[in-house]
Amino acid sequence: MRDRYDTVVIGGGPAGLSAAIKAKEHGLSVLLLENRDLLGGIPLQCVHPGFGLHYFKEDLTGTEFIYRFIEKFEKLGIESYTNAHLVEIELVSDIEKRLKVITPRGVLSLQTTSLIYTTGARERHIFEIGITGNRPPGVFTAGEAQTMMDIYGIMPGKEIVIVGSGDVGLIMARRFALEGADVKAVIEIMPFPGGLTRNVVQCLHDFDIPLYLSHAVTRVEGTKRVEKIIVCEVDENLRIKEGTEKEISCDTVVVAAGLVPYIKILEKIGVLTDPATKGPIINELLETSIPGTFVAGNALVINDLVDYVVEQGEKSADGAREFVERGGIPTKRWKRMVKGRNIRLLVPHYLSGEEDVMIYARVLKPEENVKVRFLEIEKEIKLPFVKPAEMLRLKLRKEDIAKAKDKITMEVVQA
Repeated sequence: MRDRYDTVVIGGGPAGLSAAIKAKEHGLSVLLLENRDLLGGIPLQCVHPGFGLHYFKEDLTGTEFIYRFIEKFEKLGIESYTNAHLVEIELVSDIEKRLKVITPRGVLSLQTTSLIYTTGARERHIFEIGITGNRPPGVFTAGEAQTMMDIYGIMPGKEIVIVGSGDVGLIMARRFALEGADVKAVIEIMPFPGGLTRNVVQCLHDFDIPLYLSHAVTRVEGTKRVEKIIVCEVDENLRIKEGTEKEISCDTVVVAAGLVPYIKILEKIGVLTDPATKGPIINELLETSIPGTFVAGNALVINDLVDYVVEQGEKSADGAREFVERGGIPTKRWKRMVKGRNIRLLVPHYLSGEEDVMIYARVLKPEENVKVRFLEIEKEIKLPFVKPAEMLRLKLRKEDIAKAKDKITMEVVQA
């Protein structure tokens, strides 16, 4: 093992594995660090299908999907450490970073020209979504419950309420039902589901699981174990409607109320962040405001498909190669991407017009029969509908980007 690399990848999930593989194929010296005791990330605990439809053109389970990358990673002989915790990044210069990493073999000091950060996201917990009441056993995040059930074979409970109708919550509802649990309800504060339509149908409708839209869990009650929750309707401003309170008995509450990019160490070194994505501000190479530091996957923006995560991992490796081979990303005339009507978030934030770029975006509200417009370059794309849960993934060609002077506004309007 050496102590200096062209690039070090932090995180061994789909984004990290795909970034490390692509970087190795580019001829870079690569080290991957993973803080868990095995590579693979979250797909390891996803025994359901729906993975790989875009990337492999096959419908795979999470485990089938990720093992294809693990096998390729191992076949290429890429160096890696598991149980490795990055605790500090020292910016020696624009082209040199020093990493302090704690491993079972001791504390390592590594030097690298570039860094690819793919640590994924953390789950929002019960304190962040305004649920009060007792704190009895039986309250889990979706990730905790999924790990218990699909990794260790332990059922978290028998009568379950899920808070949040994102894809993770919907899929967990189906998993619990398949294992024999009574899924009492899925509670969603917004007036529309947070997950993909296919998951609403396949995970709730097919199992007769009730979905309460425009409802919020206000209290959890119980002593030795969760006994019930209190649920209220909310108005269009998400405020509780008086007199709508009702109880649902249950022994388990699973919180699936969204993810937040996990970029704690990047923030410590001063990476600029976007309040909308809660991830770093990046250019088209997925490079952050710290030269040579790239980010991909859910650490960049919360994706709905793992296929997009892998795509971003590979793109970040392209960026790392350019950085290493040219001694930095040459100064470009960056054009700023601007959020217009019904756009909640978008990445990348800056484009050069020197290459085609994939834009990832989410809308604020669902609409039908719309067109996505990029104002300054007069480009329009008609779509039958847009939904907050379904990420927009659209390619802008370099010839179109080059038409803009200093910014490109993206908006969704009625067709």
